[in-house]
Amino acid sequence: MAHERSSFYRRVLERLLEEGPLERDMTVLVVAGGAADRDALHSLGFEHVTITNVDESVAAEHLAPYTWSYQDAENLDYPNESFDVAIVSAGLHHCRSPHRALLELYRVARVAAVALESRDSSLMRLAVRLGAVDEYELAAVADNRLEAGGVANTSTPNFVYRWTEREVEKTISSFAPHVRHHIRFFREFELPEALVEIDRGARARVLRLAAPIVTGVTRVLPSQANLFAFAIEKPRQPEDLQPWMRLEEGEPRPDPGVVGKRYRSA
Repeated sequence: MAHERSSFYRRVLERLLEEGPLERDMTVLVVAGGAADRDALHSLGFEHVTITNVDESVAAEHLAPYTWSYQDAENLDYPNESFDVAIVSAGLHHCRSPHRALLELYRVARVAAVALESRDSSLMRLAVRLGAVDEYELAAVADNRLEAGGVANTSTPNFVYRWTEREVEKTISSFAPHVRHHIRFFREFELPEALVEIDRGARARVLRLAAPIVTGVTRVLPSQANLFAFAIEKPRQPEDLQPWMRLEEGEPRPDPGVVGKRYRSA
């Protein structure tokens, strides 16, 4: 994981510890994870962490005191709400369906699902068109000797799927429309050092020269930042039910009294 994303990762977790909903004694699942996740979580005092990946070489990394499990982010083996918190950092865009992976994270979390990815923006799309950043992640595959690091950890470079706030909201609302969600968003800009270090052309020099300008722009317009994170808190029932829903024997059902005021039932 690049240094800038590691620093951002830690700052996001610190905010969530300070403001809620995270607590250090919660059970945590990390998908598409590795040593960088271990370092961030351990440095903040998290005690009960399981780190998963489809790359079995991750198991050989220094993950103690945490456990490791082979898991596909798009098809987790765990039952619903198996962990208090589920986290992914720079992993969704390596999935064939980033949305499915996000919903798996949401499904197995009891308190919150946390994701760190790149943000889609006008500035980022311009950077892609100018060739300043990649649309397909060749760098990750190059860093793995052209054998892995791409989509689903294959040798095929993955499309770099970037998110917006509205897309996160629509994805979660489609999956669980019976409840209202509270989602926290975090945005920062930092130079992609990992890309600069591995790039062998003039792009690295261009990125370094442009960094001060882009930093100024993103301070005024945070929506143009390249680092993006979101924490989706799991709703409480019945408090967070939609106003036209109610619980019947523990299951959400449409409230006939509310719906009947607007529509005649067949």
